Amino acid sequence: MKMKTMLMGAAATMAFGQMAIADAHEGERGRDGALGIIYWQAPSIMNAYLSGGTKDIEAASLVTEPLGRYDETGAPVAWLVDEIPTVANGGVAEDLTSITWKLTEGLLWSDGTPVTSADVKFTADYCMDPEGGCAQLAKFEGVESVEVIDDLTVKVNFSAPTPNPYGPFMGNQSPIIQAAQFAECTGTRAPECTDANFMPIGTGPFVVTDFRTNDVIQLEANPNYRDPMKPAFQTVTFKGGGDAEAAGRAVLQTGEFDYAWNLQLAPDVITAMAEGGVGTPVSAFGTLVERIEMNMTDPSSSLPEGERATAAHPHPFLSDEKVRRALSMAIDRDLLVEVGYGDAGRATCNLVPAPAMFASDNTDCLVQDIEGAKALLDEAGWTDTNGNGIRDKDGVEMNILFQTSTNAVRQDFQALIKDWWEQIGTSVELRNIDGSVFFGGDPGSPDTFQKFYADVEMYANNFDGTDPASYLASYTCEKAPRPDTGWQGENINRYCDPAYDELVAELNATADLEERTTIAKKLNDMITKESMTIVPLVDRGRVSAHANSLGGVLLNTWDSELWNAADWYRIKE
Repeated sequence: MKMKTMLMGAAATMAFGQMAIADAHEGERGRDGALGIIYWQAPSIMNAYLSGGTKDIEAASLVTEPLGRYDETGAPVAWLVDEIPTVANGGVAEDLTSITWKLTEGLLWSDGTPVTSADVKFTADYCMDPEGGCAQLAKFEGVESVEVIDDLTVKVNFSAPTPNPYGPFMGNQSPIIQAAQFAECTGTRAPECTDANFMPIGTGPFVVTDFRTNDVIQLEANPNYRDPMKPAFQTVTFKGGGDAEAAGRAVLQTGEFDYAWNLQLAPDVITAMAEGGVGTPVSAFGTLVERIEMNMTDPSSSLPEGERATAAHPHPFLSDEKVRRALSMAIDRDLLVEVGYGDAGRATCNLVPAPAMFASDNTDCLVQDIEGAKALLDEAGWTDTNGNGIRDKDGVEMNILFQTSTNAVRQDFQALIKDWWEQIGTSVELRNIDGSVFFGGDPGSPDTFQKFYADVEMYANNFDGTDPASYLASYTCEKAPRPDTGWQGENINRYCDPAYDELVAELNATADLEERTTIAKKLNDMITKESMTIVPLVDRGRVSAHANSLGGVLLNTWDSELWNAADWYRIKE
């Protein structure tokens, strides 16, 4: 089956838009008053292009929107356009070298000015600026140019046939930003535009009225939203901070908030909270993988600032593949699932666990092997020559700084993994950082997951849509965070293999679906099974919760959880 054939045959299912989502609860905009949302990782910015943190990208999705997005089943849906471009409707070129988007007529920014194709082109130029450090650069992989055809038509040209042209402007990671607002915020100036980054002008159902970094965002209904009967809520209080347990309690027990995101809690804790009957937990599996990233560079504070955690200095012991493999072998993933997620987790060795057609049969990591890990380190020459219980080689001891965000489940994982790693002869120091800071993307902070001033770190993320091409492209050499990109970039562990980069290019030029799945699996295996630069742990089901009085919620693991907030409403008793 050819990808081109898929693009043609899918036209009928993709050519429905946001307005097709049924909503019998109609009335005037703002009729249901106030909505409360709580994300225990507090947003630090409202610009998806300057943060790789899910909490920032999802908060921003209430305000800025893409041309098309993915629904709760993973199917593409038109959003700021009347239909998703396909080969069948002429929107995707027969030779797969371009995609043409046609904006819905009459769209307005929240300030009342028209949305035009110039805004779409500006968005691409903004992210692709080589000095901008765009956190979502992988979404524009293979884009040669973006051209304005007319006020409502924009054409994306690819440097080669691109079977999956739905990278740019598709999904919550690639929204449209207003050219007028961000005109002076390109390149190195991007992080300096705090007004634009905190209070963007958007097309979404809400606008920001007050933004307090790592704390609270106040929003109100967008007076120029394209549907005069939406959103149902006049105001939104978006509370950040605290922890997952407090967030769950606020929705499931006390009813202080209407929606709580990412309840990363032990299953029995969630069950006990839900017994109060105030709220309902919701869950779904997608592509969210809890993993350990191995730093391929040296994070030592003894190095000059600007060289620390960069390719200028390889890691003193994690550069050894056998060390990385031994650390993975020592982990009991089944126990991690039991302790942290129960039925909402599955042990995995894959960075790409879904859709099923793209999931590798990589299962080698699923059985813990402490003795095998010790033998592998012995073989690699890492032995305890100092007699202090810590393996060393050539004067370098295996002292590991292991960091992650502050969360009960993650701290449980850290404690278990520390014990297993110390059993094989390493020293492990644990560090946890408030999630608002860890995932914040502040180039001035030493504590972000992008800056990676540690030896290993643990977190989870996923990709939007159902094709992993852009996600896998995140690990090409040029996407490593570094000082000249403002520490933005998706290649967190600084992995760099020209063979991997070449295979990414091949994936982007391959139309045959069977060949695409083969290449995607190979890429997955290169960074997990073969190199062990990424150590997957748990395929996590997304668990959130909403008040029983909140209607219209459709948990979406393929896009933003807040993707259809315009359709949420208050259930009247």
